[in-house]
Amino acid sequence: MNSHVLIAGLFLMSSLASAQTPPTPPDATKQSHVVKTPFGAERQDPYYWLRDDNRENPAMLAYLQAENAYADAMLAPLKPVQDRLYDETVARIRQDDASVPFRERGWWYYARFETGKDYPVHARRKDAPGLDALSIQQANAAGDFAGEEVLLDVNQLAAGKDYYSVGGYEITPDNRVLAWADDSNGRRQYSIRFRNLATGQPYPETLEGVAPDLVWADDNQTLFYVENDPETLLTVRVKKHVLGTDPKHDPIVYEEEDDSFYMGIDRTRDEQFILIGVSSTVSDELRYAPAADPREFTVLAPRARDVEYDADHFGGRWVIRTNDRNQDGTPATNFKLVTAADGATARKDWQDWIAHRDDVLIEGFELFDGFTAIAERSGGLERLRIVHADGRETFVAADEPAYSMGLEVNSEPATDWLRYSYTSMTTPATTYALNVRSGERRTLKQQPVPGYDPDRYVTERLWATARDGTRIPVSIVYRKGFEKNGTAALLQYAYGSYGLSMDPGFSVTTVSLLDRGMAYAIAHIRGGQEMGRRWYEDGKLLHKKNTFTDFIDVTDFLVKEGYAAPDRVAAHGGSAGGLLMGAIANMAPEKYRVILSQVPFVDVVTTMLDPSIPLTTNEYDEWGNPEQKAFYDYILTYSPYDNLEAKAYPAMFVGTGLWDSQVQYWEPAKYVARLRDLNTSAEPVIFRTNMEAGHGGKSGRFRRYREQAEMYAFMLDRLDVH
Repeated sequence: MNSHVLIAGLFLMSSLASAQTPPTPPDATKQSHVVKTPFGAERQDPYYWLRDDNRENPAMLAYLQAENAYADAMLAPLKPVQDRLYDETVARIRQDDASVPFRERGWWYYARFETGKDYPVHARRKDAPGLDALSIQQANAAGDFAGEEVLLDVNQLAAGKDYYSVGGYEITPDNRVLAWADDSNGRRQYSIRFRNLATGQPYPETLEGVAPDLVWADDNQTLFYVENDPETLLTVRVKKHVLGTDPKHDPIVYEEEDDSFYMGIDRTRDEQFILIGVSSTVSDELRYAPAADPREFTVLAPRARDVEYDADHFGGRWVIRTNDRNQDGTPATNFKLVTAADGATARKDWQDWIAHRDDVLIEGFELFDGFTAIAERSGGLERLRIVHADGRETFVAADEPAYSMGLEVNSEPATDWLRYSYTSMTTPATTYALNVRSGERRTLKQQPVPGYDPDRYVTERLWATARDGTRIPVSIVYRKGFEKNGTAALLQYAYGSYGLSMDPGFSVTTVSLLDRGMAYAIAHIRGGQEMGRRWYEDGKLLHKKNTFTDFIDVTDFLVKEGYAAPDRVAAHGGSAGGLLMGAIANMAPEKYRVILSQVPFVDVVTTMLDPSIPLTTNEYDEWGNPEQKAFYDYILTYSPYDNLEAKAYPAMFVGTGLWDSQVQYWEPAKYVARLRDLNTSAEPVIFRTNMEAGHGGKSGRFRRYREQAEMYAFMLDRLDVH
């Protein structure tokens, strides 16, 4: 194939569309390519040629452009629906909204938006008598920015760029110098830049090819940062940079030799130590050095397979969350909290504090002067446990049967007030402050949603029974008056990988579906961690197919219970959730009218056989290493690309980003090309490539709503929802 053939196809499709006849989908040519394994297995991959690591191959680009032109032609009649969905969503957004301010080192920090603009303004105000989070929010809402210091106006920084994102920023302990990390193509290869806040002048140097992790030392001159491998994009070494020096001379502080580990840096709660943490799927190792003199890093506890831990330092001791075995030798699968004295360098120095429980998963903690807040899960729902200095335990109350609750920014430990977030499928995101002594609760902010009335909607927590008898939690929402009579349309979402839990939260876009009579459900399937660590273990490696069958069984349950008509179910997932979409399309295509698959991980075998691809080596303990025959054989039974066959598939909307560094664009491109060869149904397949974006889609708060409106308009059309 050559590029001029496909480019000619673009004009053909445009003329077909203008003549009101169905456009012809692109037909990518095949080129022989064999993918081999170390043990001799071979697979033909005729669309392997679509891979171009440099994103420059004219034939490949022409194919993606042809698919985009086909999508344009197919979706053109739905443009009025897209516009209505977009307008409805934007109308629910307060355009000049701002975050809840938090105080750190004598300044109040927040981000705010300006009407009509896509990106936030990061700013701060110097603390003064009478100033607090509520008064600053009132001033921001009134447009009173007197005394405000703008740190980053991301709208100005993004001007003229198709994509722009600030991954993070940090200010020196003396509040004088700003460092921030930005990405201009969505590939998550960041650049670090510096500005003197007193003079407003930038520093001349830029640190390239890095992660967005930034930590200043106490000298206000030395920045610790993480450098990425230029090919795999893995975080491979920690370096330090002194302001005003040439970055090419920055010394290496630590380099990780094992490419199955990720790397990050941080400071402890008490600001005493700088931390270097490395993590694989099944192991962690933490190093620390005094922030006042960070020349030598000490290992807190050496890495050991199947022992995970993270730690913080406060009150003269280490507090560590770990799944290391209990003192009686039993496994701490759901994690526990232990403590260790200063100077600890091995797990033998750890002392159990908050015991492991089989029915409670400990996910995180925050340390304060007079109490500790623990984020945990029980019965498939999040909760916050307060452990008081005298040993008493209390829990933060929730108001609904299905919700999400978590720790918010708690920047100052010397307080009785705990900030936490709360949301549900009917309740917009809310930030509370709870006085742990008196029990008083204050609402610091609730996401403003113009025109929305939560009393018009109902959320439920349901339990579906999987084919092996396991009970699967399901969160569902619909508008009051919804009848469970088996005639409605349903959108079912899930993820189901990496132990990431998909908790029920409010969405301004979902309301448009509910107002059209649909139900929206989240299936909390295995592979996540909603029901504890075992839930995750039962949905990865050689148990991965539980993730897919759970999703299908939830669909059957919801149809049986009358929440949806059997021919009006849509499925949605992205990234590893896109793998889920590809799997259910192969396993049960007749159960779904339309499938929405964003940045889908659909070519599992080929990707996991190639260690040069970002994320591959880090994920052998998630999917298995197909260089080992047992894993190769198992993955081959579900990998969506390899299991496409000649049969009728449902309508599909597949989206990707050309610069995606997590799921490379060629995976969905190959998948769609093969699907077009084999699909026997007349249902449309739309493949949309964002040519300027990466894994997270377009940058800017409004652009992503345009993308989603296009996808949802397609879904509504296939479900016959008006």
